[in-house]
Amino acid sequence: MDIAQLYQIFNQYPSVQTDTRKIKEGDIFFALKGPNFNGNLFAQAALEAGAAYAIVDDPLVANQSNIFLVEDVLKTLQQLALHHRQQFSIPFIAITGSNGKTTTKELITTVLSCKFKTYATEGNLNNHIGVPLTLLKIKPDAEMAVIEMGANHQKEIESYCKMVLPTHGIITNCGKAHIEGFGGEEGVRKGKGELYDFLAKSDGSIFRNTDLSYLKEMSVSIKNQITYGSADAYFVGKPLTQDGIFLAVAILSRNAEVKIVTQLVGTFNFPNVMVAVAVGMHFGIGIDEIKEAIEQYQPDNSRSQFIQVRNNSVILDAYNANPTSMKVAIENFATLPAHKKILWLGGMKEMGQAEEKEHQALVALVAKWTWEDVVLVGKEFKNCIGQYQWFENSAQAAETLALHKPDEATILIKGSRGSRMELLLEMLQKT
Repeated sequence: MDIAQLYQIFNQYPSVQTDTRKIKEGDIFFALKGPNFNGNLFAQAALEAGAAYAIVDDPLVANQSNIFLVEDVLKTLQQLALHHRQQFSIPFIAITGSNGKTTTKELITTVLSCKFKTYATEGNLNNHIGVPLTLLKIKPDAEMAVIEMGANHQKEIESYCKMVLPTHGIITNCGKAHIEGFGGEEGVRKGKGELYDFLAKSDGSIFRNTDLSYLKEMSVSIKNQITYGSADAYFVGKPLTQDGIFLAVAILSRNAEVKIVTQLVGTFNFPNVMVAVAVGMHFGIGIDEIKEAIEQYQPDNSRSQFIQVRNNSVILDAYNANPTSMKVAIENFATLPAHKKILWLGGMKEMGQAEEKEHQALVALVAKWTWEDVVLVGKEFKNCIGQYQWFENSAQAAETLALHKPDEATILIKGSRGSRMELLLEMLQKT
């Protein structure tokens, strides 16, 4: 079966699933394989659960007319996604970067949805499986698409660009993230820069943050640039002194200043707000509509969330962490006008040989300020110098901290997803 034939079937049954537990009537099941699972073994179960068809790459299970045999299920899924993408002539905005991808994607989607039927990556389905699944969820009524691309090694963004065919691109930043896979900060820039490389060749456009000089160096071959930032940009703004926790941004629009008071914590979210403003205005959305959309946006999924837990104020930013995002989160927290500030920090993953050095640097940064309490969680901190509480994992930390819960404190919970720092929030919420 070629892709054109499969696409005809997809048009009849335009819902794709890779997990039999989520099968709905009329889905097409793609039997993906991984290190610990083989989807081919669940093809029959998918059909019994209501799937119209199953796509497999094991001849032994292709034993009935609605089970199609292909050479490689993942490649077929990606080829189908590309074929579907090629049916659209709308803007496709691709977003990558070390930090802020998902928040930026959510803000841009919120703004564009004021005026356009907009489809976007759900959650952070931004990998080799999530990107094609996102593309295949785009319906014929789409007017805009916003696609998030994550990566932890070279050539990964390049492969997604060949599938997404972006018309516009955003690199939020290039920091110390996935150092192990990229091979250092220069490797990160090269890997993320694959988005710029694609857009340069395809005569696409980028939205560029003028506050990051290296993005200017990376984008010299791109003619079409829409700039944003605190200076020397087409769309200019500035972060305002925070009235407590939340970020406020002043947008300089038509010689007037428009104040946007967000529900985001941290001045490090300033460029994320600015690019959403730039995208919205570039596509003809008025500043008043943009302001309303951004002010109504509430972060979730452990990203820059502000949560009141009884008499404690919690900033939960525990979906991911790397040296760059940790540094700005801690520095921002140190400036907040709050008393009894507590840090609960989880280890950073994928640091490779830089793991001990980066965690020691983080502890040295923390030591610049006086805190009510500091708790470090994870084996990554074990050999770090410091006078702080340390626990091997978040479950142990939660068990001990439950005996002496904070009272009237402001707490930053920050760490990589693998550190499971949300367990500390759950401990606080229990009676």
